Amino acid sequence: MLTEQEAASLAVLKRVPIFSSLTEQEFAFLTSHLLQRKYAAGELIFGEGDPCAGLYVVQSGNVRIFKSSAGGREQVLSIDGPGSSIAELPVFDGGNYPAAAQAVSDSTLLFFSRQDFQALCLQHPQVALKVLRVIGGRLRRLVNIIEELSFTTVRHRLIALLVRLGKAEGTRNGDAITLTLPANNSELAAQIGTVRELVSRNLSRLQSEGLIQVDNRKLDIPSLKRLEAELQASGG
Repeated sequence: MLTEQEAASLAVLKRVPIFSSLTEQEFAFLTSHLLQRKYAAGELIFGEGDPCAGLYVVQSGNVRIFKSSAGGREQVLSIDGPGSSIAELPVFDGGNYPAAAQAVSDSTLLFFSRQDFQALCLQHPQVALKVLRVIGGRLRRLVNIIEELSFTTVRHRLIALLVRLGKAEGTRNGDAITLTLPANNSELAAQIGTVRELVSRNLSRLQSEGLIQVDNRKLDIPSLKRLEAELQASGG
């Protein structure tokens, strides 16, 4: 009989793409080998370049994956929520963590040691194939990030981020959307590869053009269609 904690962990594991084909017995193996770890908002889960201890699955909360420059600037690679697996690549290649992971909010993660996860993949090659698909998807997203940073303006990247956030997290009212921005403009800057001052300047310009309305961290998009049209126009 599963404990309440084990049942909650199992429910999350069944949502993870790389585990989707496992049997109940195989899920039992996973739940018996996992550790549950809790992190406060802002706490570092692992640092860029740290030795890889194992693979993580987000049970609750959100985790940001990012790289830092020598000067302290950050580039967010992804923000992962419940059901997402983290650090698949170094578990396979034996290298260090290529990026850092930090809890955005109070978060609970499930941890599998590298040895246990590799043993699972040896017993069940389909898991390894699914990991390759996940890594492939991450590679495609990284290529898109490189393309955006290389070929588009800060204005274009900011509008694209606002459109994505609006569709994913905003409250719709016809063609209008209301959403809550991240805690500060430095976080927005880290997500689009720029600095806080340029984010603030471009938010002000978009507001003066009537494309958005900002009140503290609340942002209104009066017309998503108009903002998407501006995204196409600012594509260079």
